[in-house]
Amino acid sequence: MYTIKLFLFIAPLVISSRIDQDYSSIDSVSPEPKSRFAMLDDVKILANGLLQLGHGLKDFVHKTKGQINDIFQKLNIFDQSFYDLSLQTNEIKEEEKELRRTTSKLQIKNEEVKNMSVELNSKFESLLEEKILLQQKVRYLEDQLINLIKNQPETQEHPEVTLLKTFIEQQDNSIKDLLQIVEEQYRQLNQQHSQIKEIENQLRRTGIQEFTKNYLSSKPRVPRTTPSLHLNETKNVKYDAIPADCTTIYNRGEHTSGIYSIRPSNSQVFNVYCDVISGTSWTLIQHRIDGSQNFNETWENYKYGFGSLDGEFWLGLEKIHSIVKQSTYILRIELEDWKNNKHYIEYSFHLGDHETNYTLHLVEITGNVPNALPEHKDLMFSTWDHKAKGHSNCPESYSGGWWCHDVCGENNLNGKYNKQKAKTKQERRGICWKSQNGRLYSIKSTKMLIHPTDSGSSELTEAN
Repeated sequence: MYTIKLFLFIAPLVISSRIDQDYSSIDSVSPEPKSRFAMLDDVKILANGLLQLGHGLKDFVHKTKGQINDIFQKLNIFDQSFYDLSLQTNEIKEEEKELRRTTSKLQIKNEEVKNMSVELNSKFESLLEEKILLQQKVRYLEDQLINLIKNQPETQEHPEVTLLKTFIEQQDNSIKDLLQIVEEQYRQLNQQHSQIKEIENQLRRTGIQEFTKNYLSSKPRVPRTTPSLHLNETKNVKYDAIPADCTTIYNRGEHTSGIYSIRPSNSQVFNVYCDVISGTSWTLIQHRIDGSQNFNETWENYKYGFGSLDGEFWLGLEKIHSIVKQSTYILRIELEDWKNNKHYIEYSFHLGDHETNYTLHLVEITGNVPNALPEHKDLMFSTWDHKAKGHSNCPESYSGGWWCHDVCGENNLNGKYNKQKAKTKQERRGICWKSQNGRLYSIKSTKMLIHPTDSGSSELTEAN
């Protein structure tokens, strides 16, 4: 640009000087003619100017070409950025579609839960109606039986009447257990419905990423299972009167282990597992073998029992109390470790009722596990939703209802059952149980049994 400006400045001066020379030649007559080669200097000047102009134009073209290349590079970068932005936009659209599909699925599940809740309500109402009708029939039959007994005091009660009464009572107990199961399922459905509502609110507030994070990390405080103490078929007893415990059944000639119906004094009929050991029958009140049943249950379930009598179960504090209040009983605890070594201990004991939190008082009789449980102390039963004194902040390893005293202990046979994890070396399996003398056991299976003291010696040899 500088060369062009210089040329534009010099060219008018050269032309102007040439015109002045022409005018001067006209006005004055030279004594001799000027040489025709005088214009050659002007042509050289003009040629130099044009040459400089060409160089300037060449530099300008190179510079312009570089600027154009820069512009093209910036355009390519802009095109790539626009393409990346379009890809991100498509991904956002896909995530939005996935979020809508997830919301639709949750809405469908919500509707299913609502329908199940309505159906359960209707079943619950029909069960209540059936229960009322059965109770009316039972009262009517009881009145008839009372009149029959009053009218015929000396005659023996007819076997068919006794069987009919037993059957009606068993049906009434079955209906009560079924009602408890339905109520628990209804409560769980309500919890699931609330969780689905909370998830929907999280979706609307935070989007799919935060929803996924919160959903995967949210856990209920305490794992729940549906309590169901299965009413297995009972073995036929050849006597009209229903026995009060397993010892009575054994004395009547039933010498095989199995599930039987008993009726303690002032109690209803319920099923128990009678375990025949060395010529005597014990009532099994707790059994754990593989950790298939969750024992971190509520106070209500520990009160009435849960599990399956032919597997893992807890008989129920109310049923245990109804048995042991008839007489003086022995409590036997059997432990088996992972080397198939068996240990046992027996106590004379007293069990309080629900008003005392089923307080347990123990006195050791015999056994090969010394100081297994605290003796001569009032041990109150406690669960995660019904805290006894000194049992308010126990860790998960002590979960499960148990009799405690002042502080958390590691002698809870209803505690967490550690299962062997695949492809890992786990030092402790089963129930980690520590006796009062500090010795730690890794327990594979447990049994808790009761037996009246007035039926003979209860001491058993250890089976190793």
